[in-house]
Amino acid sequence: MAWDFETDAAFQTALDWMDDFVAREVEPLDHVLGSPYDIHNPKNVALVRPLQAQVRERGLWACHLGPELGGPGYGQVKLALMNEILGRTRFGPVVFGCQAPDTGNSEILAHFGTPAQKERFLKPLLANEIVSCFSMTEPQGGADPGVFTCRAEPDGDDWVINGEKWFSSNARWASFLIVMCVTDPEQPTVSRMSMFIVPTDTPGVEIVRNTGFATEKEGSHAYIRYTDVRVPKDHMLGGRGEAFKVAQVRLGGGRIHHAMRTLGRVKMLFDMMCERAVSRTTKGEKLADKQMVQEKIADAWIQMEQFRLFVLRTAWRIDRYQDYMKVRKDIAAVKAEMPKVLHDIASKALYLHGSIGISSEMPFADQVLQSFHMGLADGPSEVHKVTVARQLLREVEPTDDLFPDYHLPRLKAEAEEKFAEALAHIDDLV
Repeated sequence: MAWDFETDAAFQTALDWMDDFVAREVEPLDHVLGSPYDIHNPKNVALVRPLQAQVRERGLWACHLGPELGGPGYGQVKLALMNEILGRTRFGPVVFGCQAPDTGNSEILAHFGTPAQKERFLKPLLANEIVSCFSMTEPQGGADPGVFTCRAEPDGDDWVINGEKWFSSNARWASFLIVMCVTDPEQPTVSRMSMFIVPTDTPGVEIVRNTGFATEKEGSHAYIRYTDVRVPKDHMLGGRGEAFKVAQVRLGGGRIHHAMRTLGRVKMLFDMMCERAVSRTTKGEKLADKQMVQEKIADAWIQMEQFRLFVLRTAWRIDRYQDYMKVRKDIAAVKAEMPKVLHDIASKALYLHGSIGISSEMPFADQVLQSFHMGLADGPSEVHKVTVARQLLREVEPTDDLFPDYHLPRLKAEAEEKFAEALAHIDDLV
């Protein structure tokens, strides 16, 4: 029987190097640079490119990719452990060539792109010479595809796109967008839409404005209007009406990576909370000596460790089955729990720091807000909880009896029948 919680020695050595490298070289970038996706900014080029070169020399660049795409093809458990380290900093994923949404978009291109598209878009994307954007959400209905109205209609050798998209993150720096459009409005929702590559310099692509979170220095989530945007017919990814199929390629593993990056951030916040507790004195004693503070720290640690084990087990199951559908409820549960873990622990850390905790001089308020973003991105948490419940209930057999199978009088009668002979024998001996 194998039941192991240890990392093999060789990979642990790689993780130890990453841990030190990220702490020394990558985390400081968060304080002197803007967006990790502003890759052509001279400051980004000067500071980020040398670090990416070191990562490549170590063989740790784009580890989610298979050898055919220039990566080592790591499984989900290894990727999860790596992303736990990278999650401590905004620049970690870019330095290691595994930033969303480029990772998911590269998977789509690898699966569905033509050789010409791979040469034009995928190759430079994998090298971080360009960045991309996944343009799906719409202003009138959020992430609900049932109310999408952005249309793509065939016209000669082209598709013509008209409509609006909301919160298309990083579009301002992207070289191309992957856009979900309605192509068959009379079909059921799952086969109504198709996916297209749209270069951002295509006439008719207009960024109406860039919206940011309250804590962001500059907006990076674009409100985009597509007006008579023409793209060649071969810019469709997958078949007509297969947008959902295409989208699923990028979601499963990406959510696990995102969860472990979130966990890395949570551990950082937890460490800050603990340092505050043992350093701050009030009413004649350390915060760490106060039982209500101890309760907060204990609750945070328990929640954090439970979530970590759950995510790693889900990653292990993906590696084991090589089928995201078999792990669908686990992935959905991870996605639903992730924002709660970040919110709860960021809130505790904020509160224990008092007035400085809520100020712009600490990261806690930003992380509380980020927790709400995580609860909305890739579909709201409620949608994923519905998926979990449906998957679980699908495996349960109903009973047609008047009383349930676990009705105590029934269980007592069954037990008495099961042991009747043995008990009668004992009674005879007595």
